Amino acid sequence: MRMADNDRLDRIASDNDRSSRAKSGDAAPAADGAQRVSTALDTNGEGRDRPKRHVPERRCILTGAHGERADLIRLALGPDGQVAPDVRARAPGRGAWIGVDKPALAAALAKGKLRAALARAFKTGDVTVPADLPDRVEAALARDALDRLGMEAKAGTLVTGSDRIVDHARKGQVALLLHAADASADGNRKLDQALRVGLDEEGSGARGLVIPADRTTLSLALGRENVVHAALIAPAAAARVARTLGRWRGFIGRQEGSEPCDNASQGPSALTK
Repeated sequence: MRMADNDRLDRIASDNDRSSRAKSGDAAPAADGAQRVSTALDTNGEGRDRPKRHVPERRCILTGAHGERADLIRLALGPDGQVAPDVRARAPGRGAWIGVDKPALAAALAKGKLRAALARAFKTGDVTVPADLPDRVEAALARDALDRLGMEAKAGTLVTGSDRIVDHARKGQVALLLHAADASADGNRKLDQALRVGLDEEGSGARGLVIPADRTTLSLALGRENVVHAALIAPAAAARVARTLGRWRGFIGRQEGSEPCDNASQGPSALTK
């Protein structure tokens, strides 16, 4: 489910997690990512160990690989035996987790491997897998990411409008720069250049991330008119958006021709470090 831009998204999320923990006295995560060790100062200023913080992990029913719960996708079993995506992991009852992309999920569904794996995970043969489950998962991940963007817009941590974004970018205030899938190359270049100036990385080829949503979809998600570009100006907000975008992009993979502005000729992704 990984690609270069998603690695950058992961870095944004993890870096901001570390920043938040550092502010609260927590230490950086352990090397294996499974546990985080936190420390704090008591009222006398002396160090005091806290219990290790456990990062929930789940096992992919198709590959057997383990991963952080936040990176995998939960499938839920309804009372009627129907399997449905539960990307926010909030549905009651037993769940099964997958860590594969859309083509792999579709292949497992077509070969009957998915149903068999779900029957084992749910411990019942009364499992009905919709033929369009991969599409449903994609739609759910898209809604999750777009809803998150909408919430950040309402919270004031997201700005739109080229002039406003350029101003924030040149001041080094943009934590994550996003372009709609149908944004023009010229418009992207203008904002990407401002981003590099603010990051003091001119000549690096750093650029914003082209997301799998056109301006109409992005505008509806943010409740604003004609949104072509967006910028997250708070590190914590960028981390939240990065997680949802990373899962969405990771699941659908790179679709040739669907992201005309997201190609090697523009250099590495311009997500901030």
